[in-house]
Amino acid sequence: MDLKFIDPAKVEATWTYLAQFAVSQGLNLLAALAILVTGWWLSSRVSRALTRALQRTYIDDTLRPMLTAVAQWIIRILTIVLVLSQFGVQTASIIAMLGAAGLAIGLALQGTLQNIAAGIMLVLLRPFRVGQYIDAQGVAGTVRETGLFMTELTTADGVCMRVPNGKIWGSAITNYSENPTRRLDIEAIVTFDSDIQAGLDALKAMMTEESRLLPEPKPEVMVTRYTDRGITLNARYWTNSGDFWSVQYGFFGRLQQRLEDAGCRLAVPVQEVRRPESGDAARA
Repeated sequence: MDLKFIDPAKVEATWTYLAQFAVSQGLNLLAALAILVTGWWLSSRVSRALTRALQRTYIDDTLRPMLTAVAQWIIRILTIVLVLSQFGVQTASIIAMLGAAGLAIGLALQGTLQNIAAGIMLVLLRPFRVGQYIDAQGVAGTVRETGLFMTELTTADGVCMRVPNGKIWGSAITNYSENPTRRLDIEAIVTFDSDIQAGLDALKAMMTEESRLLPEPKPEVMVTRYTDRGITLNARYWTNSGDFWSVQYGFFGRLQQRLEDAGCRLAVPVQEVRRPESGDAARA
């Protein structure tokens, strides 16, 4: 290549342009990094401030994590838009890009979006609240938090369980803490030769001694059915939801002794196993 055909003025102009472009893009990069760091820091500060502010309001505990998460991600999305605008990307292009990216992500993460939609429905319709004990087709525990993607539960043995919102929303939800009172039926099967009236009186006396039972509806005792094992006695009562388990366990601990003292024997299933006779074994 013959260097005498290279124009020094053009070379100098090219290097000047490249230097100016590098400086401009470097400044844009620094500005974008500053905006990104500031936006992420601001989103965290707003999230914490909003959490503290919501704690002083009457907004339900189930709704608070959802509101703080939405506010945090709105600020982060705006931050990303501002970062892209530093590199000359137009707002219309950003919106179109976000729409296309949202469509692609939605197709790839259908289950995740389903969890988000389910979380929004759980917060809006509120079939349960923080602190309530629920059971959703085998998933049981006390609700700790309902987030955008998952619901946190604490099981009866103190284990933290995180369940996708879609699984809870798509199943029947049993809320054991929603109503202030609950009913329990305690059944005992006694033998046919037992004194039935004495057994009913013993069950009635046992419930009369328990002060945590509600006076209305009144406790009841009754014979519910006859089976091949014996006669089924039933004690039915209502109590506050907070006393449900302690009252039940107390009755179970005293039930057998009370019935035996009243002349009632609990029917125990008996299975007879007979050895075949020698002649039967030979014929077999």
